[in-house]
Amino acid sequence: MAATDFPTEIAALRATLTTITAVIDPDGLRTKIAELSEQAAAPDLWDDTERAQAVTSALSHAQNDLERLEGFTQRLDDLETLVEMGMDAAEDDPERAATLEDAEQELVALTRDLSGYEVRTLLSGEYDSREAVVTIRSGAGGVDAADFAEMLLRMYLRWAERHGYPTAVLDTSYAEEAGLKSATFEVKVPYAYGTLSVEAGTHRLVRISPFDNQGRRQTSFAAVEVVPLIEQTDHIDIPENEIKVDVFRSSGPGGQSVNTTDSAVRLTHLPTGIVVSMQNEKSQIQNRAAALRVLQSRLLLLRQEEERATKKELAGDIKASWGDQMRSYVLQPYQMVKDLRTEHEVGNPAAVFDGDIDGFIEAGIRWRAGAAQS
Repeated sequence: MAATDFPTEIAALRATLTTITAVIDPDGLRTKIAELSEQAAAPDLWDDTERAQAVTSALSHAQNDLERLEGFTQRLDDLETLVEMGMDAAEDDPERAATLEDAEQELVALTRDLSGYEVRTLLSGEYDSREAVVTIRSGAGGVDAADFAEMLLRMYLRWAERHGYPTAVLDTSYAEEAGLKSATFEVKVPYAYGTLSVEAGTHRLVRISPFDNQGRRQTSFAAVEVVPLIEQTDHIDIPENEIKVDVFRSSGPGGQSVNTTDSAVRLTHLPTGIVVSMQNEKSQIQNRAAALRVLQSRLLLLRQEEERATKKELAGDIKASWGDQMRSYVLQPYQMVKDLRTEHEVGNPAAVFDGDIDGFIEAGIRWRAGAAQS
């Protein structure tokens, strides 16, 4: 067996770590942590529970990112020291072989861990940093498909549990005999969408059906849909240069001041063409304020409609039937799980269904990044 070329391997790891550091930006992370820590220390933080949870979650994620990055730097420094100790020892020193063996094991572990962390730097899409909403629907295959949908739900929840990611099951629709017609859950951690979006598509299961008294092999399908959690905004700031203001004399019944002064206001939002007129109040200032509130409400509604359309577009059209599957889970006549896009495969479906899907996710993210560059 050829001796490990430690200098070359360590140099490669340092190059990878340098690339990751440039993307993660530790100085920016420290600034972000300081800002979030200040927000988290505010005495009125928990007056708004939803905002408080968002702040504390973002703070925890940023702290973990910085700790992991600093941890990799320390591990690489320690590995280099360990190699130097081993190489400096005399050839006949029994500690030399043991030290270099420890260095070899750490090199393998660090290469694996750093490769997994490097995937995080590939999550740079517009919505990748958002939390995720995942929906699983049974497809073709009857009761086996419904059972498969429930197996997938457990798989993703176990995956999240392995990583300490909080989840919330929002909706479940149970099938009549067994399993689920559909289920929707949230993964409430930053970058959940970017991470899980590669799981979207049709999944196929091949096995001896436990619901067939003749023990026949059954193929069934389930669809996985992943969308980002769009952040809802309860206020719209409108730049002054986007609003055209017209004032005119109020019309209709009213007191003397209403009908004889230019108190009515018409606001036109130039980017969208939305027009709001207000003349109920006696003063131009009051009518303008009222018109602005109505305009903000209409723009908020428009934004929410656009967000729903974006979610639908991001979710795509997943049929959950023959011909469009992205991953196969085969339990019979052999045992294998294979992603048909990345060619990543493992021979232990039981571990996969128990949440061991990081290899598939990492391969999918790298595959997507490569496809985007080609």
